[in-house]
Amino acid sequence: MKLASFGYRGEDFVGFEGVGGIVELTAAAHAAGLSCDYRNMSDLIQAGASARDTLQAVFRHVSDNPGAVEAIPLDEITWHPPVRRPYKIIGIALNNSASNARKISAPDHPLFFLKPASCLVGHQQPIVTRSEMGSVHPEPELAVVIGKDCKDVAAEDAMDCVFGYSIMNDMTGNAMRAEDMVHYYALYPKKDDPDIVEKREQHLSYTARYKGSDTFGPMGPWLVTKDELTDPHNLSVKCWHKDTQIAEDSTAFYTYSVEQVIAFVTRFHTLWAGDVISMGTAFRPQPGVKRSLHTADVTSLGGPVSVEISGIGRLENPVVNQ
Repeated sequence: MKLASFGYRGEDFVGFEGVGGIVELTAAAHAAGLSCDYRNMSDLIQAGASARDTLQAVFRHVSDNPGAVEAIPLDEITWHPPVRRPYKIIGIALNNSASNARKISAPDHPLFFLKPASCLVGHQQPIVTRSEMGSVHPEPELAVVIGKDCKDVAAEDAMDCVFGYSIMNDMTGNAMRAEDMVHYYALYPKKDDPDIVEKREQHLSYTARYKGSDTFGPMGPWLVTKDELTDPHNLSVKCWHKDTQIAEDSTAFYTYSVEQVIAFVTRFHTLWAGDVISMGTAFRPQPGVKRSLHTADVTSLGGPVSVEISGIGRLENPVVNQ
C-alpha cells in the first residue's frame, strides 16, 4: 500500500493511492463502516498492529468497491513529507561500495549522523538555498520508516521494526562542510598514564548546517508499506538535475544492509515509531554520462531535482535561491 500525508482545502490528512488520485483515510474508513481517524502518519504508525489491520481492511474495502469513496485528484493536493515530524532522521554516511575507493581510512561499522525534522519538505515543495550557502547538491537515498520503538535489536529481528519505505533526497552543502571544518588538537588521557593529557591532531566537520538546513530533506511522495516492497536491497535508484540524469544506481550496492544498520544504530539510540533512516547515497553516474550529482550545484544552477526509486515512485522538487 502507498500511503501519503497531504493537505487539501486547508486541512491535513493521511491517505492512500487510489484510482485517479489519493483516497483520504478517514472518509474511506467511514465508507467501510470502520473507525480509522488518523490525520497524522506518526499517530497511525505508533498505534501499532491494530491500526495497520484496520488500514488493510479499509484498503481492501475501497479496492473491492471502487465507487465507495471518491479519490482526490493529485493536482489538487499539497504533498507533505510522509512522516512530517519524526523524532529522529538518521543519515547513513558513505554506505555505497563505490565509496570504498575514496576512503583513506574508515571504521568497520556504519557511520551515521542526525538531521532535524525541520529539514523535511514534501514532493513538489521547494528546496530553498541562499548564495551564502555555496555549493549544494542532491543525494538520492532510500528512506526506512521505523514501525515500533526498539533498542538493541539483533540483525535477524530488524525487519520486524520496519513499517515501510520512502525516498529521501539528502541535500548536502559541500561549501558549508568546508567552512565548518576544524583542524585542531583534541585532548585525550594518555594511554599509559590517564592522569596526563596528550594532544592528537584531528580534522572535524559538523553536519548541522550542511546536512540539516531547512528544506535539505525532501521526502516522499509515498510511504510504501513493507508488505508491498519485500526486498529493499534490490531497488533501482535514479536522480535527475533538471532534464539530465546524473545518477543510476541500486540499493544492492549498499555496504551495510537495512538490518545491519538498524542493529548498529539501536546499540546507541533508541528508535521510536515514525523515526526515519536514510540509507546512504546512490551516486553512481549514469553509464556514458560525465556529469555526476556532485556537479549539480542547485545554488548556482537552480532546479528541479528528481529522485526515482523502483516500487516507490518519483520525488521531484523545484529550487528557490533567496
